[in-house]
Amino acid sequence: METGINRPGRTELRLCSLGGAYCSAREPFQTSDLFRDETTEAQKPSSKKLPSWALPSVLCAVYNLRMDSSSRITSTEEEYESRGEEEEEEEEEEEEELSSLRLSDELQDLEEQLSQIQVHIPEAVYEFDWSAIDTSTLPETYRTNSPKEQQLLQVADNFHRQYAHLCPDREPLFLHPVNECGVEKFVSTTVRPTLLPYSELYNWDGCARFVSDYLTMEPLPSPISPPSYLYSPTTILRYQRGNCFDFSILLCSLLIGAGYDAYCVNGYATREMCLMDESRQVCPLLETAEEVAVAAMKEKPKKYAIKPLRDLRSKFELRQEAKREAAEQAAEEKRQKEEEEKRVEAEKPQPDALYGLRVHAWVLVLSGKREVPESFFIDPFTGKSYSTTDDHFLGIESVWNHRNYWINMQDCWNACKDLQFDLGDPVRWEFMLLGTDKPLLSLPEMEEEEEMGEDEVEDLMKEEEPKGFDMPASWVEQIRISAKELETRCPQGKKVIQYKNATLEKWAPYLNSNGLVTRLTLYEDPDRTKVLEVKEWYKNREDMMETRELNKKTDATTEFFLPGHAQGLKAHVYKTMEPETERAMDFYSETRVDGLQKRIETAQDMTEYFEGRSDFLYYRCTEFGKRVKKPTNTLANTETNARPIVKITERFHRDPSKAADEDVAERIFFIVEEKILLTYHCKENYITPSKREFNKRTDVDNKGNKIIMTHDMCISYQAGSTEKEKKLFHLYEMMMHLIEEEKHSRHQVWESEIEVLEILRIREEEVAANKLTVSIYDTERNEKSKEQREAMERQLQEERQRQVEQDLDYLAPFLIQTGGVEKMTKWLALRLKEDCLSDFKHRLVDKANLIQARFEKVPILYEEGTNQVQAGLRWGLLFLEVGRPSLFQMLTTLEP
Repeated sequence: METGINRPGRTELRLCSLGGAYCSAREPFQTSDLFRDETTEAQKPSSKKLPSWALPSVLCAVYNLRMDSSSRITSTEEEYESRGEEEEEEEEEEEEELSSLRLSDELQDLEEQLSQIQVHIPEAVYEFDWSAIDTSTLPETYRTNSPKEQQLLQVADNFHRQYAHLCPDREPLFLHPVNECGVEKFVSTTVRPTLLPYSELYNWDGCARFVSDYLTMEPLPSPISPPSYLYSPTTILRYQRGNCFDFSILLCSLLIGAGYDAYCVNGYATREMCLMDESRQVCPLLETAEEVAVAAMKEKPKKYAIKPLRDLRSKFELRQEAKREAAEQAAEEKRQKEEEEKRVEAEKPQPDALYGLRVHAWVLVLSGKREVPESFFIDPFTGKSYSTTDDHFLGIESVWNHRNYWINMQDCWNACKDLQFDLGDPVRWEFMLLGTDKPLLSLPEMEEEEEMGEDEVEDLMKEEEPKGFDMPASWVEQIRISAKELETRCPQGKKVIQYKNATLEKWAPYLNSNGLVTRLTLYEDPDRTKVLEVKEWYKNREDMMETRELNKKTDATTEFFLPGHAQGLKAHVYKTMEPETERAMDFYSETRVDGLQKRIETAQDMTEYFEGRSDFLYYRCTEFGKRVKKPTNTLANTETNARPIVKITERFHRDPSKAADEDVAERIFFIVEEKILLTYHCKENYITPSKREFNKRTDVDNKGNKIIMTHDMCISYQAGSTEKEKKLFHLYEMMMHLIEEEKHSRHQVWESEIEVLEILRIREEEVAANKLTVSIYDTERNEKSKEQREAMERQLQEERQRQVEQDLDYLAPFLIQTGGVEKMTKWLALRLKEDCLSDFKHRLVDKANLIQARFEKVPILYEEGTNQVQAGLRWGLLFLEVGRPSLFQMLTTLEP
């Protein structure tokens, strides 16, 4: 069976080292000869020897040796440039011989040093025994291989033999591990593309989050080699645990089913990535989007702008001050930089002895499908996306999907930063099956064929075209995830993740009685001993609360609500639930009649912001005086018991229907001083607004006489107006209107206080109750819907039973005696009539005998009762007179 590794033009190339860097077969020096292990299996120690290609430091050493030798050769050539050509050639040959000798000696010393390096491989400890799982209920495809699968395994073995022959220094391929039933299965057939009927699992980020949350991570049996087994995604979902390969297979199946060009990757990663150690990473919930700095547009200088005042300060002193500030700033920056370096050095992880050796599996998503602009990696443990040049990924051995298997033939000395992910390029990626859907690039040999005729090329292609082998269908059952499993997510409904100075806890919905689903605890120190802040996220709460934040330093609590709260509440910031204390409330203004957007309250004042009001009011600030009694929830039930008001300030937007000098911009009521101050909007091309101040007086004096409006009761300033002042009558009407407005404003302030007390009371009840809402479509949790559904089912069953009783045929016993004839003759109809009447007569006689027997048991018989019984019998016999008179005459002769 011909495979892609034996194509013409490739036999002179030899693969060696990690990543398959190409080396010529005719090259005199081979890296494999340098690092060949001469010891036998029995002589090898228990711990695995460090491979030659593993450590970057070793690679750098070899590279430096070669570079030193080449630099020495170059320097020697420069010294003898002035000599003749013959002398130069002789000197070059001698120098090459000397350099090769020196290089061989240095490499031998390096080989001896590397042979002494021993790496201890820790053994993984598992909490779950996979050998005890029940496989008796699994389908037959899990226990056996079809003929096509057996042929595929033979192709894979042949491919692996050729690969091992050409690349003896590379690690064995991960091709056909055993499944949960102990049967070898090719890795590509373990991928089961599935599209699940959930909108959340239609995008890659939703699939990645589900896999990372639903499964429990298990380390590989050996951190430096792939596992010898690979279980099906259905089994992994059933037991909710697996290693990185299990995670990747499941995630790749979901992504391919959703339409992504996804592949499983077998490669090498850092220790933190392989062990799912996120303790040195910032929690994703704390990462904020980078704000793009927008350059502020320079304002054009106005032609008639006022020139600034001349700066009379000493320029020498200003320069000295600037130098001093620059020196202080530089010292501060240096100190901060040193502290940052110390902190980074303290947080720096310990060196990893297995760096570059740790095996890891992840998912590669190529660009193209689903409008993916750029290829990227997905770590299945965390569900995060990474660039293909990220430092966490150190190398790639192979990739596969449900259709083919590719080997990486590129150099991985610079990790994955220089890799090209064009799987159709046979120079960079060696595929196993010829039936790949990736287009092949044009090889240099094909340019010679372009000179040939079209007919000759077609005939040649037909002769040389190999027969492809299609990948068998997946042996895995269809992946099914119920709505309950999708909702539960985490194993047993809870998951805890440790981040840098933070702990993230997740719960399934409805698991906690208060609706808590996520909690993020921030700490001041890396040891997580002192709590700094706690953030909580809720779902399905009846009070519509979504988030709660508790700052331990300020003891301030912030609650955020979704639209739908009874009071239109959007956010609530407070330190205590006691009334008349410091708090801030945000509202959904579009759901309120008064257009209230925000209310800020302290012990001395209360500020309210409005929007979208018909009276153009957008600001109201009320200052309160000292209260004699302590505030309580029932103290301000009446307006007389409200807090004493000192001043009310109201501001209004511009009303286009009024003139500027008649449209009030700010209105201040001085309650104690009995004054009203009005400030109007500025007129166009004016910088000062018009103002008017009213001094209130009582309507009557001590004798009961009305007080007449005087000029000293109103002080006015009209900006740029040549009109005469208004008459006293108009000013008097205006003052009376303002007095009414003052009463209305005071009443509005009192209603605001009452509303605050009502909101506090409602919030205390809601927090104490912790009621959760259940959707009408959730038939398992919605008790009302469940009872209604059961009642409907009961009613339907009763209706069905009633219909069956109505459809009961009373002639069925008599029709059976006729033999079930479809068409009834006249004779059969008469016979059926006689049978029915006879049966009815016997029933009446039996009833009469039963009644007579019961009457005989009674010691005293009443004549009236007997007559009624006889009358009843006669009535029944009269019924037979219509159908059969002779029988009726015979029955009447019978004695009762």
